[in-house]
Amino acid sequence: MSTKTDERVGKYIQDFKEKIGEEPDVNLLRNITEYLGPVVFRDDAETIASSSDSELETVKSNFLVKKLGLPNDSKLDVGLNAMLEKYGKSNRNKYRAIVYYLLTKYFDKESVFA
Repeated sequence: MSTKTDERVGKYIQDFKEKIGEEPDVNLLRNITEYLGPVVFRDDAETIASSSDSELETVKSNFLVKKLGLPNDSKLDVGLNAMLEKYGKSNRNKYRAIVYYLLTKYFDKESVFA
């Protein structure tokens, strides 16, 4: 039986393969999607406006610092920019779950979602 979360994860896997050209760790992607909860079902919140500085500050403070426990330093900007580049700067729809997945991998914090 498929749940709404399963459908979202399936959509993210497809997007990941198309835009990043790799196979994601499905369990990690599912755990991050579940962590995001109802956010993934709201169109405005499901994606990240990577051109918005305030949006990126929110990702840094709420996800990288609070959730992943990283120190708030310049490495966060480096990692965030690298992962947005990897996802494709020109790609307008960047799914929050995928951006968080990429950041989790980049900063080697998979254990947070284990």
